[in-house]
Amino acid sequence: MSAPVLVEKKKLANPPLQLHYLGDRVLRQPAKRISRVDDDIRKLAKQMLQTMYSEDGIGLAAPQVGIHKQLIVVDCEPDEAATPAIVLINPVITKASRDTCVIQEGCLSIPKVFLDVTRPEVIEVSYKDENGRPQKITAKGLLSRVIQHEIDHLNGVMFVDRVDNTLAMNQELSKNGFSANAVKPV
Repeated sequence: MSAPVLVEKKKLANPPLQLHYLGDRVLRQPAKRISRVDDDIRKLAKQMLQTMYSEDGIGLAAPQVGIHKQLIVVDCEPDEAATPAIVLINPVITKASRDTCVIQEGCLSIPKVFLDVTRPEVIEVSYKDENGRPQKITAKGLLSRVIQHEIDHLNGVMFVDRVDNTLAMNQELSKNGFSANAVKPV
């Protein structure tokens, strides 16, 4: 049995993986389920975490680094060395609360763009951990939001696809060099 994927929470001058940005087709392709959790998957999770910390992120999905696998990494406390990140393999939302909340979201694949998104407040997620063991987590608050945001990436959905205020979104995207044509409302 291997240990959890542990990575020093620091910025690297040259992160191991390259981010893809809104408008890149790779972000719109659904990710494939991971059939075997092995050292390659753990290595990918470690590289994703290193890349996420280097880019000041709190969540990252494999499609964002051009890899079509159902793997996400989440760390809502990147400044807390003692709090481990969570690696979710083949995550599935099994329950979502009727109660929703509106919070501003951003995305490493759409730098400097922050917009309001409505999502369920509490979710239950089934997934496999970095050792291939089935896990279940009930997430609320920021953790719930980040997991939902990253699972969207696994389905080719970007957070801007969920923004209701089209005018604000178009202004923010334009201001930061992105095309509103890359948005695919869900």
